[in-house]
Amino acid sequence: MSQRITLRTNTQKYINFYVDENAHEQRIDNFLFRQYKKVPKSRIYRLLRSRNVKVNKKRVNHLYKLQCGDVINLPNIIEQQCVTTNHKPSEKVIQLLVNRIIYEDDDLLIINKPSGIATHGGSGISFGVIELLRAARPNAKSLELVHRLDRETSGVLVIAKKRSILRTLHEQIRNHQIKKQYLLLVRGQWRDKLRKINYSLHKNCLRGGERVVAVADDGKKALTIFRLRSNFVDATLLEAELGTGRTHQIRVHAAAVGYPIAGDKKYGDKTYNKMVQQLGLQRLFLHASVISFTLPNGKVMNVQAPLDEELKNVLAKLRKIN
Repeated sequence: MSQRITLRTNTQKYINFYVDENAHEQRIDNFLFRQYKKVPKSRIYRLLRSRNVKVNKKRVNHLYKLQCGDVINLPNIIEQQCVTTNHKPSEKVIQLLVNRIIYEDDDLLIINKPSGIATHGGSGISFGVIELLRAARPNAKSLELVHRLDRETSGVLVIAKKRSILRTLHEQIRNHQIKKQYLLLVRGQWRDKLRKINYSLHKNCLRGGERVVAVADDGKKALTIFRLRSNFVDATLLEAELGTGRTHQIRVHAAAVGYPIAGDKKYGDKTYNKMVQQLGLQRLFLHASVISFTLPNGKVMNVQAPLDEELKNVLAKLRKIN
C-alpha cells in the first residue's frame, strides 16, 4: 500500500510531509502513527504536546485534522525509517521516465507513468517517479507530486514545479474540480452504459495477513462512475471517472460488483488473471488516460496519456476473438 505523503528530504534535522487527498480530514496523531510505526506513540504525543510539530508553519496539537495541501514540519525523529540511499538511480531508468514526458513548461511536468514504478520511494523502494525526475531535472528545486498513482497503474501523472501551482491544484482536488478518467479491462460482460458505485471504503483491513482496502459502512465515502466502452468475450473495457480519490478505489469498486480488473493480484480473480496472461497481459489493466484542471492564469489543461503497447495488443487480441 502506498504511503499517504511525499517525503521531501531525509538529510536534515527536520522533515516536511506534503499531504494529499488520501490523508484529508485525518487527525495528525493518527497520521504520524502510521508513518512511524516503530516509534512509541508516547514519543509522538510528546512531540505534539511540546508544540514541535507545525502545519503550514503554525504549531498544532494532536486534534488537528489534516487538509489536502498541508505541509507538516517536524523533527527527524527516526531517520532510519525514511528513504535513505547511498547510490544514485541509473541513467537508463531516468531516461525511461524522461522519454515518457508528455507535457512540460515552467510550472508543470506531466508524464505517462509506466506500470511497475512507484510514484515515490519508501517501504523498501529506493527511487520512485519523483526521485527519478528530481535526478533528471536537478535545477528544478521544487518538484512535487500533485497526486499519485498505484505502482501497478500506468498513465498521466502531474508534477508541480512551483509551490504556488501545487497549492492551487491541491485546492482543486479538495473541491473536486480536477477530472480524472481511467481505462480498465474487467472480467465478464458489463451491461450498463453508465453505472455509479458509491460504496464507502475502509483502509488497512487485514485479509490473510495482507492489508487491503475493503467496502465498509463505516469507511470513507467513495464515488466511481463507470461507463461502458467495449464488450468482448468474457471481458469488458470500461472508462472510470473518479468522484473521490480513495486508495485502490477503482479496483475495489469494480471487484465489489463482480467485475474484477484483469491482472489485479490483490483484488482480482486468480483464474481469470491466468487466462489474460495467455493474451500477453503481465500487469494490471488500469490506465489513467485523462486529467483535466485549470491553472492559476485560467488556462484549462486537458492532458491525455496513450495506452502502452502491451495493453493495446491485449485489446487487439480480444477483438479478434470477438
